[in-house]
Amino acid sequence: MKLQSIAKTQTGISGLDQVTGGGLPKGRPTLICGGPGCGKTLFSVEFIVKGAILYNEPGVFMTFEEKTEELVSNVASLGFDLEKLQSSKKIRLDYVYIERGEIEETGEYDLDGLFIRLEHAIDSIGAKRVVLDTIENLFAGLQNQGILRAELRRLFTWLKAKGVTAIITAEKGEGSLTRHGLEEYVSDCVIVLDHRMIDQVSTRRLRIVKYRGSAHGTNEYPFLIDDEGISVLPVTSLRLAREVSSQRISSGIKGLDEMLGNKGFFRGGSILVSGPSGTGKTSIASSFVQAACRRKERCIFFAFEESPPQIVRNMRSINLDLARYIRNGLLQFHSSHPTEHGLEQHLVTMYKMVRKFKPKVVVIDPITNLITVGIVRDVKSMLMRLIDMLQAEGITVMFTALAINNTTNDQADEAISSLVDTWIQVRDVEANGERNRGLFIMKSRGMNHSKKVREFVISDQGIGLVDIYVGPHGILIGSAREAQKLLHNEKGSGRTGKPAQRNPRLKQNGSTSKRKNKKAIK
Repeated sequence: MKLQSIAKTQTGISGLDQVTGGGLPKGRPTLICGGPGCGKTLFSVEFIVKGAILYNEPGVFMTFEEKTEELVSNVASLGFDLEKLQSSKKIRLDYVYIERGEIEETGEYDLDGLFIRLEHAIDSIGAKRVVLDTIENLFAGLQNQGILRAELRRLFTWLKAKGVTAIITAEKGEGSLTRHGLEEYVSDCVIVLDHRMIDQVSTRRLRIVKYRGSAHGTNEYPFLIDDEGISVLPVTSLRLAREVSSQRISSGIKGLDEMLGNKGFFRGGSILVSGPSGTGKTSIASSFVQAACRRKERCIFFAFEESPPQIVRNMRSINLDLARYIRNGLLQFHSSHPTEHGLEQHLVTMYKMVRKFKPKVVVIDPITNLITVGIVRDVKSMLMRLIDMLQAEGITVMFTALAINNTTNDQADEAISSLVDTWIQVRDVEANGERNRGLFIMKSRGMNHSKKVREFVISDQGIGLVDIYVGPHGILIGSAREAQKLLHNEKGSGRTGKPAQRNPRLKQNGSTSKRKNKKAIK
């Protein structure tokens, strides 16, 4: 016999329903606790507002700390119009004033007055959700632990009997989750919020301490508060079971497509382009974007080093006109300094832009700048979540990463190279008094790709790949390659120098054996 899991109420809070496995326990109380400024009240308000707007579940918000006027003005910056919702009887706000000095500790102390007031508020709008914010003020004058424990249990039992899904907020205590140290034991679900400073960057975390009768995420999850409310960022999906595509899309560079089996990248895959500064990583990414826009596909370009006008101007010099795609709505830029926000803020910005714009291609240039605002482990976690989200939507993503001295930066390598499907490296090649570029594919999962190094050329006509020639003294690139190519054409013979892929050594050996045969005949 298949056992049924407990019923759940969706919160409507972005990401929270995913880590809770569907929402909060329906008809049961949930405790949200944490220190000052961690977001307990905002979590509760969004739970009530989203319930009324998205799920047609009216809610009662009873506060023992903020007056209703203050609450309305405080959450207006998030776009929540509590007055309008209250006038339409979708929510009910109730401020209960409690004066500690008026509370006398007697054996007859109880919450009957609160129950009567709360029941009236619930029945007046047919509420399905209730918030009590915060419980410390409700029991502010009680010191008798016996009475406190009894009244807490009675409150939670009454809420269950009423059949409402309730959130109760509580302040963090010393050595315990709450100040009284009792609420967490009688709650069916306990969520802890934390606000900390890491390297002078504000960071918020959420953790589900317990959830009776349900599996749930057990990690610490970053969450953000911005002008659209609260967003919880899951570390990654629960299973690696997403669908993959066998469709191939062009890189925008003919020679690179040839190196990828004449077909290009897999749609929905992830690509890393790494190399030293000035080797053309942004140019490769821009060519990829232009190819997608030509296919009438939407693209988002996240830039952490240059402003959009800079990128558009610089790409125009190599015959890439990105401005036209911005004007027709196919290309959207987002530029910001890495140190402007923490990693989570950058991640949630990407999440929201992707959900709104619904692109087919995303470029992030460069990811190595993100290491300035977080340790490698956190950057890798962020990128893993981003790749997971994009691939689940079938979006192809290209990252660029800075390498130093022709060697991939260890930090960038650890952060991303093992996660991506295709890894392309561009490196400097200095010879004969000039600097040129070479490109090769380190890996490309699921396809047969070229193992050769090809010369990467950038000119005012665009970018492309050229075959590297092998001369008597090794590989020839740049002007040496052009000179050898010209000499080869004039002589009409390939003995002096040939393209690398033709393996000239074999042909030279063949020519030698023919000369020996002629001598033997004589």
